[in-house]
Amino acid sequence: MCRDLALEVIRRLKTEYPEAKCTLDYEKAWQLLVSVRLAAQCTDARVDIVTPKLYERFPTVASLAEAKVADIEAIIRPCGLGPSKARDISKCMKVLHEKYGGQVPDSFEELLSLPGVGRKSANLVMGDVFGKPAIVTDTHCIRLSNLIGLVDNIKDPAKVERALWKIIPPEEGNDLCHRFVLHGRAVCIARRPKCESCCLKDICRHYAHTQALRL
Repeated sequence: MCRDLALEVIRRLKTEYPEAKCTLDYEKAWQLLVSVRLAAQCTDARVDIVTPKLYERFPTVASLAEAKVADIEAIIRPCGLGPSKARDISKCMKVLHEKYGGQVPDSFEELLSLPGVGRKSANLVMGDVFGKPAIVTDTHCIRLSNLIGLVDNIKDPAKVERALWKIIPPEEGNDLCHRFVLHGRAVCIARRPKCESCCLKDICRHYAHTQALRL
C-alpha cells in the first residue's frame, strides 16, 4: 500500500513540478558542500546571497582551506551559527585540499567522513552532483512524508530515510525530495497548508484526517 502511494505521489508531483532541482545555487561540487552547511537553520535564499561574496574572496578549495576561520566567519555571519559553520567549512576544505586534491569524493562513506557533512548533505551531493540514488531527508521531506502517510509518525531523519528507501524507486528519490521542497513552499506550507488546492489531497492522510474531524 505504501509503495503504491509513493508511486502515485511521485507521478503527481512530477506533473506539478516538471523541473526538480536543488534550490541552492552552486557551480562546483565543493560549493554545494559549503552551501548546504550554511543552510542549517538558515533559508536557502539568504545562503545564495552570502555565498557569492565568500567565493569572490576565496574562489577555490585551496584558498578557502588556507583562509583564516575568522575571515570566513565574517562573511558568512548573516547565515547564523557563524563560528561553528566557519570552523566546519575550514576543516572540510582542508581535507578536500590535502586528501582529495581539491575534488569532492563520490563515495557516500567518504563524504560522511568530511567535517560538517551529515547524511542529508552527503545524499544531496550524491544525487545532485554524481547522479546516484539519494534521499535527502530535510525538514520538507520529513514533514510531507508524515503528513501524506508515506511514513508513520517518524521524525528522525535517518529513520525516515530508511523507511522511504523501502518504498521509493532508487532513481526517483533525489528528484522527489526536491519536489517535496517545492511543494512544501508553494502549497503544503507549515502551519498554513493550502489543502484545497493540493494535487495530493485525495490521497493525503492529513487531509483525510482533517476532513473527518469536520464531520
